[in-house]
Amino acid sequence: MSDIETGNSGSRDFIREIVAEEVAAGKHGGRVVTRFPPEPNGYLHIGHAKAICLDFGVAAEFGGECNLRMDDTNPAKEETEYVEAIIRDVRWLGFEPTRICYASDYFDRMYECAEELIRRGRAYVCDLSPEEWKNYLGTLSEPGREPPGRQRSVEENLDLFRRMRAGEFADGSRVLRARIDMASPNINLRDPVIYRIRRAHHFRHGDKWCIYPMYDFAHPLEDAFEGVTHSFCTLEFEIHRPFYDWLLEALDYPHRPRQIEFSRLNLTGVVMSKRKLLQLVREHHVSGWDDPRMPTLSGLRRRGIPAAAIRNFCRQVGVTKFDGITDMALLEHCVREELNATAPRFLAVLDPLKVTIVNYPEGGVEPLDAVNNPEDPAAGGRKLDFGRELWIERSDFMLEPVKGYFRLAPGREVRLRYGYYIKCEEAVLDDGGRVVELKCSFDPATRGGSSPDGRKVKGTIHWVNAATALSAEVRLYDRLFAVDAPGADGADFLTQLNPDSLRRITAFIEPALAESRPGDTVQFERNGYYTVDPDSEPGRPVFNRTVTLKDSWSRKA
Repeated sequence: MSDIETGNSGSRDFIREIVAEEVAAGKHGGRVVTRFPPEPNGYLHIGHAKAICLDFGVAAEFGGECNLRMDDTNPAKEETEYVEAIIRDVRWLGFEPTRICYASDYFDRMYECAEELIRRGRAYVCDLSPEEWKNYLGTLSEPGREPPGRQRSVEENLDLFRRMRAGEFADGSRVLRARIDMASPNINLRDPVIYRIRRAHHFRHGDKWCIYPMYDFAHPLEDAFEGVTHSFCTLEFEIHRPFYDWLLEALDYPHRPRQIEFSRLNLTGVVMSKRKLLQLVREHHVSGWDDPRMPTLSGLRRRGIPAAAIRNFCRQVGVTKFDGITDMALLEHCVREELNATAPRFLAVLDPLKVTIVNYPEGGVEPLDAVNNPEDPAAGGRKLDFGRELWIERSDFMLEPVKGYFRLAPGREVRLRYGYYIKCEEAVLDDGGRVVELKCSFDPATRGGSSPDGRKVKGTIHWVNAATALSAEVRLYDRLFAVDAPGADGADFLTQLNPDSLRRITAFIEPALAESRPGDTVQFERNGYYTVDPDSEPGRPVFNRTVTLKDSWSRKA
C-alpha cells in the first residue's frame, strides 16, 4: 500500500494503535470508517492537511472507508465556492472520498432526533436571551441554576419547537436546549443549545429551514448515521466529547462511534484562523484565497508546493496529544527534498548583466549539452545555445572582490555552467559608476567545463544566450508575515505583514521554458524552484518562486 493511500510511513502513532487494537478485538465488526468534516466557510489550509492525511490515511491503512462531509449547518457563512474548493483540494492532496456527504443531508433526521429528545424529557425550549442565560449558567467554580421553562411539559416543548420550525418566532428569541445537568463540572453539559432560529438562505436548501442544529448536536449524529467508527478531532473538542457520548446514549443509538482527539498543526509565521484569512482576502492584503503567500492548499498549489511534499511533511510532524509549534523550515525542507528529485533544471537570470565574449565569432551559435535532472538519469538532457552575447547574474561579478569571493572579477576566470572558462578582460561602467557590461574572453579548449592543461577555477556561474533568451515575469514570494507568531500577545496581525513578501521582476530564461504550462515546476539552477502561474499567456510566461534552494529566512532572523 503506497504512502498516498495510507498517509503513513509505517510507524504507528497513538491513534493508529487504538484503531489496531479495536480492529483486532472485532469492535464494529472489524470495520474502520472515518470522515473528514470541514465547514464550507472558507478554503482548506495546511492545518487541514494534517487532519486529511490522518482521516484518509487511517481508513486506507486498515482497508476501511473515509467520507468527505461538509459541515453546512451555518448557512450565513457557507458557499458553493468553498464546497468546490474543498473537494478539489482533497483530491489534489491525493485522496478520494468514499462518499461526499453534507450535514444538511440529515436535517430531517436530526429534527426527528430533537423531537425524540423532547419526548424523552431530554430537551426543552428556552426563552432566555444569551445575556439572560449567563445568570443561570454558573461558573467553573459554581454550579448553574435551573432556568425558567426547564420543567415545561413534553407537549408544550413539542408545540414550541414545531412553531420554531414553522417560523413563528424571531431569530434568537428561542433555542432548544439539551436537558442534562446544570450542576455539571463540565460547563458544556449545562444544558447546551442544540437548535437555534436563524433565517438565512442555505446554499443547498434555500429557505426551507429557519432553524439549524448546532455543531455539537449535528456532529455525533452524522457520525452515527454514516456508520463512522472512529471520529478524529483536534484537542479543543476533548471537552465536548462527554456531550457527544451523552447524545448517542440519550437516543439509544445502536451505533456508537468513538471520538479521539489529537493536537492541531501550528506553524511558525502563519495564521490559520479562517476569520483572519478571510480578512486578508476581503481587505486585499492578498490577491485571493489562492495567493501563493496564503497557507491555503490552493495557495500552496499555485506556489508550486507538491502534494507529495505536504503528505511527507504531515508524516514527519506526526500525530500526538500535545500542542506544539512546527517550524516552517520543516515544510520547506520537505518541498526541497521532493522537488530536488522531480523538478527539471533550467537556466534563468533574474538580475541580468550583459557579457560579451570578445573572441567568439559574431553571429555564431553553438549547441551545448545540458542535463535535465542529475538526480534522475531518465530525465535525459537538452541543448543550450551558446553565443557571443550572454546574460549572467549581476551578483556573479564584483568589481573589487572581497576575500572568499570566487566568481567573476577583473582578470579572473570562472566556469560557465555546461560551457567554457571565461575571463573578465574589462568592465564597462556608466556615468554613475554602475557596471553595465563585461567584456570577456573564452578558452575554446575548455568546452564542457574542464581544462586540458589542468588549471582549475573555483567558481561556476549560470547564464543564458542574450540572442535567444525569453523574458519572463518572475514573482519572488517570501513569507507573508515578518514574525514567527503573528497576532500573538494581542498584537494586530495586519501590522506584522512582511512588506517584502512579493517582488516582481523581469528575468531572462532559456527558450526551452516557452513550452512550460501552468502548474509545471522547475529548478532555476543556483537560484530556487519555480512554478508556472495561471496568469501566464503565450509568449508571456509568469513564474512563481516556490522555495529557494537553501533556507534564507533563518539568516534574516
